Amino acid sequence: MAYQKPKGTQDILPPESDKWQALEAKARELCRRFNYREIRTPIFEHTELFRRGVGETTDIVEKEMYTFLDKGGRSISLRPEGTAGVVRAYLENKLYGEPDVSKLYYLGPMFRYEQPQAGRYRQLHQFGVEAFGSEDPGLDAEVISLGYSFYAELGIRNVRVEINSVGTPASREAYRDTLREFLKPIKDTLCRDCQSRYDRNPLRVLDCKIDQHRFEGAPSILDSLDEESRKHFAKVQKHLAAMNIPFSINPRLVRGLDYYTHTAFEYKAAGIGAIDTIGGGGRYNGLVEQIGGKAQPGVGLGIGLERTLLILEAQEVELPQAGPLDVYLIALGEAAEDKVAQLLQQLRQEGLRADRDYLGRGLKAQMKAADRLGARYTAILGEDELARGEISLKTMATGEQKNVPLDRLAGWIPSEASKEEEEHSDDAQDPSLR
Repeated sequence: MAYQKPKGTQDILPPESDKWQALEAKARELCRRFNYREIRTPIFEHTELFRRGVGETTDIVEKEMYTFLDKGGRSISLRPEGTAGVVRAYLENKLYGEPDVSKLYYLGPMFRYEQPQAGRYRQLHQFGVEAFGSEDPGLDAEVISLGYSFYAELGIRNVRVEINSVGTPASREAYRDTLREFLKPIKDTLCRDCQSRYDRNPLRVLDCKIDQHRFEGAPSILDSLDEESRKHFAKVQKHLAAMNIPFSINPRLVRGLDYYTHTAFEYKAAGIGAIDTIGGGGRYNGLVEQIGGKAQPGVGLGIGLERTLLILEAQEVELPQAGPLDVYLIALGEAAEDKVAQLLQQLRQEGLRADRDYLGRGLKAQMKAADRLGARYTAILGEDELARGEISLKTMATGEQKNVPLDRLAGWIPSEASKEEEEHSDDAQDPSLR
């Protein structure tokens, strides 16, 4: 072939796309119950938004963004994560004027130029939520519980929640000084990225995968928290305990983005090689102001859908697949073709999943096609049936065949399905229901 998909991307084909739809349906249904409403933002933004919002010293901004000049000479970047764009939309559209907390969710692709591996793509997909307007620690716990519920209701086992507090900007600055003192004797032996981060953002050193073993005995950020941060963190834990959300405290968890304050959290699960983080988030009370608005507290999460699917596969959890075809229509003869086209439209308007042959195949080949598609019924219309105003309806599971009036076909199929369900139901004890 002359063309292939770009490195780090994937074609999502049937029946795999059915799994994606199941994930997205679960996310939407869960957000409805938690009272989060959908927001859709552009997949590209002005580059400066991500520099200010995500952070100059993050791997995302330093190494991973797809950035280009548009025809007007403006620097544009494909979105590497969802929060910055949602905050921009929150400000630009004055959602802060609403009387209640703004609770939003998004689903869509993100783009990061990094080395592809299991669960890591250059075009990835995220489900995320963002809530603005409240500093209540209960909102932190709600967001954490929403993500945990997403995994649990999909049937994923052994998901771990790790939480930490990165404090206020003031307490974090105090911790930076303490951490620099710890790192100073080993600074020159650390990897190049860690040496660069030592002055600009030493907390990011703790994220390093190369030198992780060098940080045994590093001071804990929890020891540098001010009273406000301690109280906030304690209340988050209290709420999570009340919700029966299992969690552990990881004092090295700082997340890879600069905008977090107070609560930071991650979801962990084994099964994707060396990667065990499948989602995470935190509170970002300073981000709205950093992007140019009046100070507004916020908290959110992001969940990688590719990683979620890999965990589901590793744990052999089956997601709902598309249901079988309700009816496959077969036309025998030119006169029947027009009537079948009309019937097909009627059946679909009645909500039935219906199809027909478009390859000019014979009856036997069409019956095989109906079987491959898992059709519950085939409806065969020939010239004789058409003259009588009837169509031959065959139940594929039993082979039973009967003639039904053409004008009643759309209503007959769901009633037959209901009849079958009643006959196989343990609750259908009353013969009059059959």
